[in-house]
Amino acid sequence: MSVEHEDLDLRPLTALVTGATSGIGRAVAERLAADGMSVVVTGRNAQRGAETVDEITAAGGEAWFVQADLEDPAGIDRLATEVGEIDVLVNNAGHAVMAPTEEMKLSDYDSMFAGNVRAAFFLVAAFAPAMAARGSGSVINMGSMAGSLGLATGAVYGATKAALASLTQSWTAEYSGRGVRFNTVAPGPVYTPGATREFFDAIAETTAMKRAAEPAEIAEVVAFLASSKASYITGATVAVDGGRTAI
Repeated sequence: MSVEHEDLDLRPLTALVTGATSGIGRAVAERLAADGMSVVVTGRNAQRGAETVDEITAAGGEAWFVQADLEDPAGIDRLATEVGEIDVLVNNAGHAVMAPTEEMKLSDYDSMFAGNVRAAFFLVAAFAPAMAARGSGSVINMGSMAGSLGLATGAVYGATKAALASLTQSWTAEYSGRGVRFNTVAPGPVYTPGATREFFDAIAETTAMKRAAEPAEIAEVVAFLASSKASYITGATVAVDGGRTAI
């Protein structure tokens, strides 16, 4: 199937979106599919994965689901083998455990670095060499305003997102001379499952725009960076945080 989106001028591409069964990841998968990409939806929950694929195909897009636990190195290897070559990688999967430093559990510390940093690193190791050999590709890493702001109880989560932004810069130096672009999207508060709207509204009051984002607003930025319209953008961290890191 081939669908062309006039605004972004995308040729048919294959995109892998991690953590694509809910929230920002799902919105990204739906947006890239609407732009004509064949989307590999991956996550842990098979039911939510099937629902995401059904939503995309019902809208005329093309997608399939591959179940994977990216905190397990063997799961990363299986995913890479099953998917094969791709054109766009969106490292969106990740999670946060907020706790005072002295109360942070070692298991939560390790889990955040495994899912938020190590998984992205080894997915790039699996897919970027083939992109470089072809001379084209785009990798978008999902960061956070927490990667550049000090957040009480968020030391570990912020460190994982800062690490991901640093990896974006290193990978830019390593691969962009061979046609592969790397960028970080750093959202602020986003209405996603797992917390009440009141929780996000409280954080939103700290932004310049006094509101949280919808997942689709983050997906628009990812879609732009994945497209040929962003052909000279690499190594950037794009703040999509309602001005929070600017004030």
